[in-house]
Amino acid sequence: MLTSLCPVIRTCRIEESRAFYTDLFGFKVTDETEWYVGLGRPGPASCELLLVDPTHPDLPEPLRRPMSVVRFTLEVEGGQRELERVASCAAPNGVRRSGTEGPEGDDVLVTDPNGVKIRVIAPE
Repeated sequence: MLTSLCPVIRTCRIEESRAFYTDLFGFKVTDETEWYVGLGRPGPASCELLLVDPTHPDLPEPLRRPMSVVRFTLEVEGGQRELERVASCAAPNGVRRSGTEGPEGDDVLVTDPNGVKIRVIAPE
């Protein structure tokens, strides 16, 4: 059984990315140096995310380039109210898609400072 997952985003926009994930999704800084920031969310479904500067010489050569394509789906509590908050905070990149069929209900698509596409769902 999977007990943890920690995506790593290689980015030269660490400060912008930190602000995006802390402001929009409530992550807290758990660890940081000059070239990486660890973000976490406590709780029964704890979440972790690591932001790494790919230009830092301590990284192995194959990892010294920004990531190319990443897409996340995040599930949040709070229903439509939380989706509206995410969409307004992420504007102009927050895009409401209404009428989504299925158990997920509606969703919002946002893009982080690195081009990561994030689908936010809030089941009713």
